[in-house]
Amino acid sequence: MLRTAATAAIGVAMLAAAGMAQDFRLNPIYGTVSLSGGFAPDPYVINLQSGGNINAAQTLGGSCVGYVANAPDVRLHFQAGSLPLIISVNSGSDTTLVINGPDGRWYCNDDGGQGLNPSLRWNSPMSGQYDIWVGTWGSNSNANAQLHISELYSQ
Repeated sequence: MLRTAATAAIGVAMLAAAGMAQDFRLNPIYGTVSLSGGFAPDPYVINLQSGGNINAAQTLGGSCVGYVANAPDVRLHFQAGSLPLIISVNSGSDTTLVINGPDGRWYCNDDGGQGLNPSLRWNSPMSGQYDIWVGTWGSNSNANAQLHISELYSQ
């Protein structure tokens, strides 16, 4: 009987954690952007506040770290061209990136750009929807940040 109760409690805890995961179906906090290969200006820059109260390491695992919101910060509809797609962040704080790509996979980075800035690069990008979260590493506080979408440069 005790074992059954313990198993039920673990199941509820797992469901609660899964319910807190990033939800790409929600409307993005800072809007939707549509870009096609060769876009100008490059980089396309969006000012935002990074962070949230969800620990990406606990909800997504793998290389995903940082505290993010439930809803995406930005949704990018991208029509690929012949150039790479580079999504990076510029901030005075230590930020992270969590991206749900057109293939449904999660892509994450911390410190792949300049200094403590995250950066993700697709050399042969997919066309489709990229849902983007900018996280804050190590705490659930917010920080000023700029999301950069480029075919040429990383932050």
